[in-house]
Amino acid sequence: MISKPHAAILSSPGMGHLIPVIELAKRLVNHHNVTVTIFAVQSNASKAESELLKAATSPKFCDIIELPLPDISGLLDPDAAIVTKLSVMMREIRPAFRSAILAEDSPRPTILIVDLFGTESLPIGDELGVPKYVYIACNAWFLALTVYVPILDKEVEGEYVDQTEPLRIPGCSLVQPEEVCDPMLNRADQQYLEYVRMGDEIPRSDGILLNIWKDFQPKTLDAFKDESLLGGVVKVPVYPIGPLTRSAQSAGPTGLRDGDLFNWLDKQPSESVIFVSLGSGGTLTYEQMTEMAWGLELSQQRFIWVVRPPTSKGADAAFFTSGKGDDDPSSYLPEGFLTRTREIGLVVPVWAPQVDILSHPSIGGFFSHCGWNSTLESIINGVPMIVWPLYAEQRMNATLLSDELGVAVRSKVPPWKGVVEREEIKRMVRKIMAEEDGIAMRGKVNELKLSAVKALSQGGSSSSYNALSQVASTTK
Repeated sequence: MISKPHAAILSSPGMGHLIPVIELAKRLVNHHNVTVTIFAVQSNASKAESELLKAATSPKFCDIIELPLPDISGLLDPDAAIVTKLSVMMREIRPAFRSAILAEDSPRPTILIVDLFGTESLPIGDELGVPKYVYIACNAWFLALTVYVPILDKEVEGEYVDQTEPLRIPGCSLVQPEEVCDPMLNRADQQYLEYVRMGDEIPRSDGILLNIWKDFQPKTLDAFKDESLLGGVVKVPVYPIGPLTRSAQSAGPTGLRDGDLFNWLDKQPSESVIFVSLGSGGTLTYEQMTEMAWGLELSQQRFIWVVRPPTSKGADAAFFTSGKGDDDPSSYLPEGFLTRTREIGLVVPVWAPQVDILSHPSIGGFFSHCGWNSTLESIINGVPMIVWPLYAEQRMNATLLSDELGVAVRSKVPPWKGVVEREEIKRMVRKIMAEEDGIAMRGKVNELKLSAVKALSQGGSSSSYNALSQVASTTK
C-alpha cells in the first residue's frame, strides 16, 4: 500500500499569514489526498486568530502543532518594524521547528512548504531529503520584485523612493518608486536587509507557490519561464495554485448570519451596499476618520463600515471627553453621524464576518486596504473595490487592481501622503456604486471571478488544480 503524501507547512504568525496557509492545507487534503501538518508559531493571538486555529481543528482536517513563541526582546529594538520582528522570530523558531518535524512520534513529511518569512527553514527540507517549496500568498508582480531586489540592491544607488525613474523588472510592469513595498522604504533599516535575504533565498527552493491563477497575470508568469527575463533569476518552477480563499461558512464563528447585520443586509436592494473594512491592521487618524464619515454620508449610498478607534486624536482631543470608551464609535465619529445615517448605514466596531458579507447579494462594492486575502475574497465574489493601501505590498496591489485590471478605483491623493478629503471619498463611492464606471468594473471583476472558478476545476494544463497536483505528487 502506497502511503499518502504528507505536507509540513510552516506558517508565520498573524491572520494575513495563517488564512492562506489554512486554505492551502484544506485544498491539499480535500482535493489532492495529501495529509497535512501545519506548524504555527504561537503569538499573542487576537481572538480572531484563536478562532481561526480552532476552526481548523473542528472538524479536524489536518494536524496543527503550535510552536512556542521565542523571546526576541533582547534581539531587536522595541520599535522595530513588523517585517524585522517576524524575520527574527522565524529565525529563532528554527530549532523548535526542526525538533518538532524530526520527532520520532511525528509522521515524516514528504513535502516541506514555508511562507515568505520561513525561508531560513528551507535547509530542513534538504536534511529530510524532501522537496521544499515557498508559498507566496500574494501576486506574481510582488514575487517578481521580491526575487529581483537583490539585483536592484547592487544596481540602484540611494533610496528607492528618491529615484526619478521607475524600477524596471524584466518582463514586468514598471514599479513606481513611491509604490515599493514597506521594507524598501529605508535601505538603512534592518527590515530591508531581511527582505533582500528573502529575495535571495526564495529561488533556492524547489518551487514557488503563488496564490493567483494563470489567467490572472499571464505576462508576469511567462516572464518566470523566460531565461532572458525572470527565468534567469528564478530557475525553479512557479506554480499558480489560487485563488485559495475562505468560503462564507468557514469565515468566522457560527450563527453570525442570524444577527442584526444580516437581517439589515437582507432588506437592502441587490448590489446597493458598500462594505468598508481596512483589515485587521487598518486604523485611521481622527482627522481621516472624520473625512471618511462625511464622505460616506455625502455619497448617499448604503454602507456597512467596520471601525476601529483612531490612531491619534490630533488637535481635536476634546472628542474623547464624552466619558464613552474607545469601543463606542459615537465617541470618535462626527457628532450626529450615527443618527443621520441610521437609515442607510451600519457601523460595526472592530470586526465583522468579511467573507459572509462580501458573498451577500446586497453588496455592490468593497472599500478595502487591498491586502491580498481581502482582494481575492472580493474578486471571487464579483465585487469591485475602492483601494486604500496602508502598508506592506498594498501600494503595488492598488496599482495592479486599478490601473492594470480595471476592477478598482483609487484616490487622487494616496492615503499614505496625506488626508483624503470627504469630497474625494464621496466621488469614489459614487463612482463605484452609482455611475457607469462601476458597472464596467463589475463586469471586469465578474470575468475574473469566472476565470478563477475555472482555474480551480480539474482539467486543463494551465489550471491551478493541475499546478497543485504537480506539487503534491513531487518526490525527491
